[in-house]
Amino acid sequence: MKAYILFTALVFTLLSCGDDDIITDTTEKPSGSDKALAVYNNAYIENYEPDEIEYIVLNATDAYVLMDPFQENISESIQMMKANGNEVGAYISIGTGEDWREDFTDLKPYLVDQQWGEWPGEYFVNNTTTGIIDVMKARIDKIAAWGCDWVEFDNMDWALYDEVRDAYNLEVTKEQSISYFQELCEYVHEKGMKCMAKNFVENAGNFDGVTYESYNNDKNWWDQSGAQSFLDAGKLVVIVHYNESNCNKVYSDYMDIYNKDISFICEGTGVKKYIHYNE
Repeated sequence: MKAYILFTALVFTLLSCGDDDIITDTTEKPSGSDKALAVYNNAYIENYEPDEIEYIVLNATDAYVLMDPFQENISESIQMMKANGNEVGAYISIGTGEDWREDFTDLKPYLVDQQWGEWPGEYFVNNTTTGIIDVMKARIDKIAAWGCDWVEFDNMDWALYDEVRDAYNLEVTKEQSISYFQELCEYVHEKGMKCMAKNFVENAGNFDGVTYESYNNDKNWWDQSGAQSFLDAGKLVVIVHYNESNCNKVYSDYMDIYNKDISFICEGTGVKKYIHYNE
């Protein structure tokens, strides 16, 4: 009787789990098109640790790899990742200054004094018409010298929301913030790299791709027509989905909404790490 109870409990547990809570060698993941890239993430930490550099070097092939090149001992790994045909994207926040960066002192005159409530140590950009462009271009110069293929512009929409503007008394206008990220993208292009927009594509037609952050309780929250317009133009569209017990279903749902050219990575709650597709 005890064995039967244990067996019944095990079956109930298995049936109750999402397909990413139990990853076996026979787990079949949906597959995108030839245009959809596998995605690896070493930059964004949401609920679990990002992909380790050593893991990426050993496993990523012909993929889009996002990394934070300004972390210690990271930049020297870029060429190893590119050796497997990967395209390496470099994360930078253009809408905030982060107090752990080496150039924070240079950025500080152009930032608000009030810390961003959601992210300790970050301060919104308050002025884009003075010297901040030169600080950001210096970052881009380093990224180009290290051999990256993309620059991913985090927080590029910081000045576009009235509630943020009011809460932090931003001086920068919406129009100035748009001109700012467009000028930086043009500079990235001059350096022979591509621009990755973040979470929106309005007024970003000069960008080469876009990354959206998706959540278990908030999927496809962005402007769907904007994402589709990038796909229709043959541009890279990446969805990074967080805190999910059924990654396979979410990926299938996104392919139904858009098409199989979507590039997708999912933070699986069962395995407590990122699950990669189109490997």
